[in-house]
Amino acid sequence: MPRPDATIDRRSFLRVGALAGGGLALNLGFAADLFAADLAKGSPASAGMLNAFVSIAPDGLITIVSKNPEIGQGISTSLPMIIAEELDADWDRVVITRAQANQALYGPQFAGGSLSTPTNWLPMRRAGATARDLLVRAAAAEWSVPATELTTAKGVISHATSGRSTTYGAVASAAAKLTPLPAEQIKLKDPARFGIIGKPLRQVATPGIVRGEPMFGLDTRLPGMLYAVYARSPVIGAKLKRAELDAVKAKPGVRHAFPVQGNGSPTELVDGVAILATHWWLARDASDALVAEWDEAIGEGHSSKTYAEKAAPLLKAPPVKVVRQDGDLAAARGSAARRVQAEYHYPFLHHMPMEPQNCTALYENGKFTLWAPTQAPQNGIDGIVKALGVAESDITVNITRIGGGFGRRLINDTMVQAAAIAKGVPGTPVQLIVTREDDTMHGFYRPGGWHAYEALLDGKGKVTGFANHLVGFGTGGKPVRSGEINAQEFPAGLVDNLLIGQTNIETMIPTGPMRAPFSNGICFASQSFLDEVALAGGRDLPSLLLELLGEPRLLASARPGQRGLDTGRARGVIEKVLATSGWKQRPKSRGKTGFGFAFYFCHQGYSAQVVEVRVDKGQISVPRVWTATDVGSHIINTSGAQHQVRGSVIDGIGQALGQAMTFENGKAVETNFDAIPMARHEITPGQIVVDFVISDNPPTGLGEPALPPVIPALTNAIFAATGQRIRSLPIRLGETAT
Repeated sequence: MPRPDATIDRRSFLRVGALAGGGLALNLGFAADLFAADLAKGSPASAGMLNAFVSIAPDGLITIVSKNPEIGQGISTSLPMIIAEELDADWDRVVITRAQANQALYGPQFAGGSLSTPTNWLPMRRAGATARDLLVRAAAAEWSVPATELTTAKGVISHATSGRSTTYGAVASAAAKLTPLPAEQIKLKDPARFGIIGKPLRQVATPGIVRGEPMFGLDTRLPGMLYAVYARSPVIGAKLKRAELDAVKAKPGVRHAFPVQGNGSPTELVDGVAILATHWWLARDASDALVAEWDEAIGEGHSSKTYAEKAAPLLKAPPVKVVRQDGDLAAARGSAARRVQAEYHYPFLHHMPMEPQNCTALYENGKFTLWAPTQAPQNGIDGIVKALGVAESDITVNITRIGGGFGRRLINDTMVQAAAIAKGVPGTPVQLIVTREDDTMHGFYRPGGWHAYEALLDGKGKVTGFANHLVGFGTGGKPVRSGEINAQEFPAGLVDNLLIGQTNIETMIPTGPMRAPFSNGICFASQSFLDEVALAGGRDLPSLLLELLGEPRLLASARPGQRGLDTGRARGVIEKVLATSGWKQRPKSRGKTGFGFAFYFCHQGYSAQVVEVRVDKGQISVPRVWTATDVGSHIINTSGAQHQVRGSVIDGIGQALGQAMTFENGKAVETNFDAIPMARHEITPGQIVVDFVISDNPPTGLGEPALPPVIPALTNAIFAATGQRIRSLPIRLGETAT
């Protein structure tokens, strides 16, 4: 993963040129081989491995290319805001354009892991500052005055002594002839002078979205385009043995139907039958006439019930792999005054993005052109190269706006499927749309898991030992994607005697990242259990966490290129949310209303939350949620940031209250919204109070950190209201609930 605090390499370079008809074209480029070399060494890539293209026309209009996929997180607005800030641009005179997928030109292009802001913060600032420096020097040369005497504001350069001023557009052509200074000689703006960063700006695409303008993958329309369905076995990874296609081809509107052989990788291409018609619904209707025989042996024995039966004894046995061991837990047991134990479980989850999986592909003259709503276009390109044997240079990907993904579109099986279908009908554009049922049955799920916890307390209620054994899933002896527990999982580094371990159950269910990967399930289990520990020690959870955190200090990190837990920053968000929520010690008597607290550190962000819950006749409602989040020194777009936190809260509550995926012999049981209830108005909190704690650290991302703690804060609140401890998700209230 790229380092959020990396600086631009000395070998980086800037290219300056003139636009046709005059003006400045600034390409902030960084040699792609440096990025590749870093990855080959196993080290995190430098944050400098990206490009930002800025152009200024003679009329002063500034165009900034937004390189990263836009998934609703607002990055296509916030990254250009950083450039425009250092450029001292007039935001009303800035136009944002979307980049094609081109890793050689732009460096890594992805939307995931809350990495867009930390990896682009410094390079984007330098891009804007360098452009500003060129323009200032061009004006200084024209007026024969020192550049240090000039000031800039909103696209205008001024010389106070002589009273002269000029626009960026007027000197852009002259600036294009200058040589940019080395990056280390470019002075960045004092943050105290920021006028764009930190403001609540509307996302650039919002007006177009409101007007219904075409911008999503599903909006792609090309002359002569056919619509495709890719029929697969409901058992993940099943092999096609035979297919009868005559009845399919006889259906109205059907133009083509043919089998496609996969390469055995669910992330790339599994066996299926392509059905192409003049309208998607005709293709979908024709798929019902398909008679196919599948080899489904791969799924035998892979059922949720079987997994649970295997997990039960494994939880009580020592972990197969010790992830981290501090002190002597066994010896600590002998001197403990109290021992607290509990088991927790969370299920597989599917992303369920609102825009169905889709991709449009054209294969012509041996080359592919795709229009794809993808969070990681290079992954899709790599998959096409591997599955179809085409050169990467023969693939062009146009990145469309994404109608939801939450990590699902980091995996680009739909791109590979569309390319494979298009290759079968050269010269004809093909739009593949995946039904909700098919995507739910062939997703890349957030892995489920079971945790066996143990906490040791001394006579004063202080934690002297802690154990966390994850029974998760694996393939080939390794944890599945997004299914491992890391060595800095809370409270690692804060307890003298600690054991973190993992045991895996073999699975063929494909998994992948989901919003706050690794953290969204583990946080529920760990913070809920710590609430039990706090109660056993005569404390509430925030008091216990503050005691564990101790004095401000930075703990070692278990993740390369990322900082470890900063206990001072953790204390900051905890103390902030306690103040804003008016938190008091857990009341001894219970009624229909309860308050719960939780904290978590993930994806370089710190978030603490308090949830107020009301339980009435078994029905759960959430009147209020308070949040406090620390993602560094600057909130780039305060409007977008508020939306991200609120969305995380609603998303987390929705997951906890109703979402789960179960399997029978490799086949998903739940296939649509009727069985997987998503967040709706009735479960949305009446009020979500969003606060940010500003700290002296480089800005980090906000897509993930605020989601994990809302789930245990909710379950802890339910316990406060009802006395029922929720140890398994989704939440199911017993008969004793108020």
